[in-house]
Amino acid sequence: MVAPVVVAGLLGLAIGSFLNVVAHRVPVGASVVSPPSACPACGAPIRARHNVPVLGWLVLRGRCRDCAAPIGVRYPLVEAGTGVAFALVALRFATDPGGVEGLRLLPAYLAFTAIAIALALIDLDVRRLPDAIVGPAYPVLGGLLLLAGDPGALLRALLGALALGAFYLAVWLLAPGGMGFGDVKLAPLVGALTAYLSWGTFLVGALGAFVLGALAGLLLIAGGRAGRRTAVPFGPFMLLAAWAAILGAGRLGDAYLGAVGL
Repeated sequence: MVAPVVVAGLLGLAIGSFLNVVAHRVPVGASVVSPPSACPACGAPIRARHNVPVLGWLVLRGRCRDCAAPIGVRYPLVEAGTGVAFALVALRFATDPGGVEGLRLLPAYLAFTAIAIALALIDLDVRRLPDAIVGPAYPVLGGLLLLAGDPGALLRALLGALALGAFYLAVWLLAPGGMGFGDVKLAPLVGALTAYLSWGTFLVGALGAFVLGALAGLLLIAGGRAGRRTAVPFGPFMLLAAWAAILGAGRLGDAYLGAVGL
Protein backbone atom coordinates (compact mmCIF):
# COMPACT_ATOMS: atom_id res chain seq x y z
CA MET A 1 0.00 0.00 0.00
CA VAL A 2 2.21 2.79 -1.30
CA ALA A 3 -0.58 5.34 -1.73
CA PRO A 4 -1.42 5.78 1.98
CA VAL A 5 2.27 6.27 2.79
CA VAL A 6 2.73 8.93 0.09
CA VAL A 7 -0.50 10.73 0.99
CA ALA A 8 0.39 10.65 4.69
CA GLY A 9 3.87 12.03 3.95
CA LEU A 10 2.47 14.94 1.95
CA LEU A 11 -0.12 15.61 4.63
CA GLY A 12 2.67 15.58 7.21
CA LEU A 13 4.57 18.29 5.32
CA ALA A 14 1.53 20.56 5.49
CA ILE A 15 0.84 19.70 9.14
CA GLY A 16 4.49 20.35 9.96
CA SER A 17 4.15 23.90 8.69
CA PHE A 18 1.18 24.40 11.01
CA LEU A 19 3.07 22.82 13.93
CA ASN A 20 5.75 25.50 13.58
CA VAL A 21 3.00 28.06 14.17
CA VAL A 22 1.60 26.07 17.10
CA ALA A 23 5.00 25.75 18.78
CA HIS A 24 5.61 29.48 18.42
CA ARG A 25 2.20 30.85 19.41
CA VAL A 26 0.64 28.47 21.96
CA PRO A 27 3.26 29.11 24.71
CA VAL A 28 2.51 32.84 24.58
CA GLY A 29 -1.26 32.38 24.41
CA ALA A 30 -1.62 33.68 20.85
CA SER A 31 -4.14 32.41 18.29
CA VAL A 32 -2.85 29.77 15.90
CA VAL A 33 -5.21 30.86 13.09
CA SER A 34 -4.84 34.65 13.01
CA PRO A 35 -3.04 36.77 12.08
CA PRO A 36 -1.49 34.95 9.10
CA SER A 37 2.16 33.95 9.27
CA ALA A 38 4.57 36.88 9.12
CA CYS A 39 8.28 37.57 9.42
CA PRO A 40 9.11 37.93 13.14
CA ALA A 41 11.73 40.58 12.31
CA CYS A 42 9.84 43.03 10.07
CA GLY A 43 6.23 41.80 10.35
CA ALA A 44 5.75 41.42 6.60
CA PRO A 45 3.17 38.70 5.76
CA ILE A 46 4.55 35.50 4.30
CA ARG A 47 3.42 35.23 0.68
CA ALA A 48 1.37 32.17 -0.26
CA ARG A 49 4.00 30.92 -2.70
CA HIS A 50 6.61 31.04 0.06
CA ASN A 51 4.40 29.08 2.45
CA VAL A 52 4.96 25.82 0.58
CA PRO A 53 6.58 23.46 3.12
CA VAL A 54 10.36 23.12 2.78
CA LEU A 55 10.39 24.44 -0.81
CA GLY A 56 9.39 27.94 0.32
CA TRP A 57 12.38 28.10 2.67
CA LEU A 58 14.72 26.83 -0.04
CA VAL A 59 13.42 29.34 -2.59
CA LEU A 60 13.98 32.15 -0.10
CA ARG A 61 17.40 30.72 0.77
CA GLY A 62 16.50 30.89 4.42
CA ARG A 63 15.87 34.66 4.48
CA CYS A 64 12.85 36.96 4.59
CA ARG A 65 11.84 38.22 1.14
CA ASP A 66 11.29 41.76 2.51
CA CYS A 67 14.00 42.42 5.11
CA ALA A 68 16.48 39.58 4.46
CA ALA A 69 16.38 38.54 8.11
CA PRO A 70 17.42 34.89 8.52
CA ILE A 71 14.65 32.29 8.83
CA GLY A 72 15.75 29.51 11.16
CA VAL A 73 16.49 26.09 9.67
CA ARG A 74 14.18 24.63 12.31
CA TYR A 75 11.15 25.54 10.18
CA PRO A 76 11.93 23.28 7.20
CA LEU A 77 13.34 20.61 9.51
CA VAL A 78 10.05 20.41 11.43
CA GLU A 79 8.10 20.30 8.16
CA ALA A 80 10.27 17.58 6.65
CA GLY A 81 10.45 15.68 9.93
CA THR A 82 6.68 15.69 10.29
CA GLY A 83 6.33 14.45 6.72
CA VAL A 84 8.73 11.58 7.40
CA ALA A 85 7.00 10.78 10.70
CA PHE A 86 3.56 10.66 9.05
CA ALA A 87 4.91 8.39 6.31
CA LEU A 88 6.44 6.02 8.88
CA VAL A 89 3.19 5.85 10.81
CA ALA A 90 1.27 5.11 7.62
CA LEU A 91 3.81 2.42 6.76
CA ARG A 92 3.35 0.90 10.21
CA PHE A 93 -0.44 0.79 10.15
CA ALA A 94 -1.36 0.67 6.47
CA THR A 95 1.14 -1.98 5.34
CA ASP A 96 2.07 -3.78 8.56
CA PRO A 97 -1.04 -3.89 10.80
CA GLY A 98 0.60 -6.23 13.31
CA GLY A 99 -2.67 -7.76 14.42
CA VAL A 100 -4.57 -4.49 14.98
CA GLU A 101 -7.02 -2.57 12.84
CA GLY A 102 -4.43 -1.03 10.51
CA LEU A 103 -6.04 1.66 8.42
CA ARG A 104 -8.81 2.21 10.96
CA LEU A 105 -6.16 3.11 13.54
CA LEU A 106 -4.21 5.37 11.22
CA PRO A 107 -6.14 8.61 12.02
CA ALA A 108 -5.59 8.18 15.77
CA TYR A 109 -1.86 7.61 15.46
CA LEU A 110 -1.37 10.37 12.88
CA ALA A 111 -3.12 12.74 15.28
CA PHE A 112 -0.87 11.49 18.09
CA THR A 113 2.14 12.12 15.86
CA ALA A 114 1.20 15.77 15.35
CA ILE A 115 0.41 16.23 19.05
CA ALA A 116 3.70 14.60 20.06
CA ILE A 117 5.78 16.80 17.76
CA ALA A 118 4.07 19.99 18.95
CA LEU A 119 4.47 19.07 22.61
CA ALA A 120 8.11 18.02 22.20
CA LEU A 121 8.99 21.30 20.48
CA ILE A 122 7.26 23.40 23.12
CA ASP A 123 8.76 21.44 26.01
CA LEU A 124 12.25 21.88 24.54
CA ASP A 125 11.61 25.60 24.06
CA VAL A 126 9.92 26.60 27.31
CA ARG A 127 9.96 23.43 29.46
CA ARG A 128 6.18 23.26 29.55
CA LEU A 129 3.48 20.95 28.18
CA PRO A 130 0.53 23.31 27.61
CA ASP A 131 -2.94 22.32 28.75
CA ALA A 132 -4.21 23.92 25.52
CA ILE A 133 -2.77 20.92 23.67
CA VAL A 134 -2.76 18.12 26.26
CA GLY A 135 -6.37 18.71 27.34
CA PRO A 136 -8.04 18.51 23.90
CA ALA A 137 -5.82 15.55 23.01
CA TYR A 138 -7.79 13.34 25.42
CA PRO A 139 -11.20 13.54 23.69
CA VAL A 140 -9.66 13.68 20.19
CA LEU A 141 -7.46 10.61 20.58
CA GLY A 142 -10.02 8.79 22.71
CA GLY A 143 -12.72 9.35 20.09
CA LEU A 144 -10.48 8.18 17.26
CA LEU A 145 -9.57 5.01 19.15
CA LEU A 146 -13.24 4.36 19.83
CA LEU A 147 -13.91 4.52 16.10
CA ALA A 148 -11.41 1.71 15.58
CA GLY A 149 -13.86 -0.48 17.48
CA ASP A 150 -11.76 -3.08 19.33
CA PRO A 151 -13.27 -3.49 22.84
CA GLY A 152 -10.36 -5.56 24.15
CA ALA A 153 -7.77 -3.07 22.96
CA LEU A 154 -9.83 -0.16 24.33
CA LEU A 155 -9.94 -1.80 27.77
CA ARG A 156 -6.19 -2.35 27.63
CA ALA A 157 -5.72 1.31 26.62
CA LEU A 158 -7.81 2.45 29.59
CA LEU A 159 -5.81 0.27 31.99
CA GLY A 160 -2.56 1.50 30.46
CA ALA A 161 -3.63 5.12 30.87
CA LEU A 162 -4.57 4.58 34.51
CA ALA A 163 -1.39 2.63 35.29
CA LEU A 164 1.08 5.05 33.74
CA GLY A 165 -0.81 8.08 35.03
CA ALA A 166 -0.79 6.67 38.56
CA PHE A 167 2.92 5.85 38.32
CA TYR A 168 3.89 9.36 37.20
CA LEU A 169 1.66 10.90 39.85
CA ALA A 170 3.37 8.79 42.50
CA VAL A 171 6.80 9.90 41.25
CA TRP A 172 5.68 13.53 41.26
CA LEU A 173 4.38 13.24 44.84
CA LEU A 174 7.31 11.27 46.24
CA ALA A 175 10.09 13.21 44.52
CA PRO A 176 9.05 16.89 44.45
CA GLY A 177 10.89 18.81 41.78
CA GLY A 178 12.03 15.68 40.01
CA MET A 179 9.25 15.87 37.43
CA GLY A 180 6.87 18.51 36.17
CA PHE A 181 3.12 18.08 36.54
CA GLY A 182 2.80 18.44 32.79
CA ASP A 183 4.52 15.07 32.49
CA VAL A 184 1.93 13.61 34.86
CA LYS A 185 -0.88 14.92 32.65
CA LEU A 186 0.78 13.57 29.52
CA ALA A 187 1.44 10.10 30.96
CA PRO A 188 -2.12 8.70 30.56
CA LEU A 189 -2.09 9.61 26.86
CA VAL A 190 1.20 7.79 26.36
CA GLY A 191 -0.09 4.85 28.38
CA ALA A 192 -3.29 4.60 26.37
CA LEU A 193 -1.75 4.90 22.90
CA THR A 194 0.94 2.32 23.64
CA ALA A 195 -1.19 -0.14 25.61
CA TYR A 196 -3.86 -0.13 22.89
CA LEU A 197 -1.42 -2.02 20.68
CA SER A 198 -0.06 -4.46 23.29
CA TRP A 199 1.29 -4.69 26.81
CA GLY A 200 4.77 -5.15 25.35
CA THR A 201 4.44 -1.84 23.53
CA PHE A 202 3.28 -0.23 26.77
CA LEU A 203 6.26 -1.69 28.67
CA VAL A 204 8.83 -0.45 26.17
CA GLY A 205 7.20 2.98 25.93
CA ALA A 206 7.01 3.38 29.71
CA LEU A 207 10.51 2.17 30.58
CA GLY A 208 12.14 3.60 27.48
CA ALA A 209 11.44 7.17 28.56
CA PHE A 210 13.54 6.77 31.70
CA VAL A 211 16.33 4.99 29.82
CA LEU A 212 16.48 7.75 27.20
CA GLY A 213 16.29 10.45 29.86
CA ALA A 214 19.12 8.89 31.86
CA LEU A 215 21.33 8.49 28.79
CA ALA A 216 20.72 12.08 27.71
CA GLY A 217 21.48 13.33 31.22
CA LEU A 218 24.77 11.40 31.33
CA LEU A 219 25.78 12.73 27.92
CA LEU A 220 24.99 16.31 28.95
CA ILE A 221 26.97 15.94 32.18
CA ALA A 222 29.88 14.32 30.37
CA GLY A 223 29.87 17.17 27.85
CA GLY A 224 29.84 19.78 30.60
CA ARG A 225 26.47 21.14 29.48
CA ALA A 226 24.56 20.14 32.60
CA GLY A 227 25.03 19.26 36.25
CA ARG A 228 23.37 16.73 38.49
CA ARG A 229 20.62 19.20 39.41
CA THR A 230 20.07 20.69 35.95
CA ALA A 231 16.41 20.50 34.92
CA VAL A 232 15.92 18.68 31.63
CA PRO A 233 12.50 18.56 29.89
CA PHE A 234 11.22 15.00 30.17
CA GLY A 235 8.26 15.19 27.80
CA PRO A 236 10.34 14.65 24.63
CA PHE A 237 11.78 11.43 26.10
CA MET A 238 8.31 10.17 26.99
CA LEU A 239 7.09 10.82 23.46
CA LEU A 240 10.20 9.51 21.72
CA ALA A 241 10.08 6.27 23.70
CA ALA A 242 6.37 5.90 22.99
CA TRP A 243 6.92 6.30 19.27
CA ALA A 244 9.87 3.92 19.23
CA ALA A 245 7.60 1.34 20.87
CA ILE A 246 4.69 2.02 18.51
CA LEU A 247 6.82 1.83 15.38
CA GLY A 248 8.40 -1.50 16.21
CA ALA A 249 10.39 -1.61 19.44
CA GLY A 250 7.27 -2.78 21.26
CA ARG A 251 7.86 -6.21 19.78
CA LEU A 252 10.83 -6.55 22.11
CA GLY A 253 8.46 -6.01 25.02
CA ASP A 254 6.03 -8.57 23.61
CA ALA A 255 8.86 -11.09 23.25
CA TYR A 256 9.99 -10.48 26.82
CA LEU A 257 6.50 -10.84 28.25
CA GLY A 258 6.01 -14.01 26.24
CA ALA A 259 9.31 -15.42 27.49
CA VAL A 260 8.31 -14.89 31.12
CA GLY A 261 4.84 -16.28 30.53
CA LEU A 262 2.85 -13.04 30.77
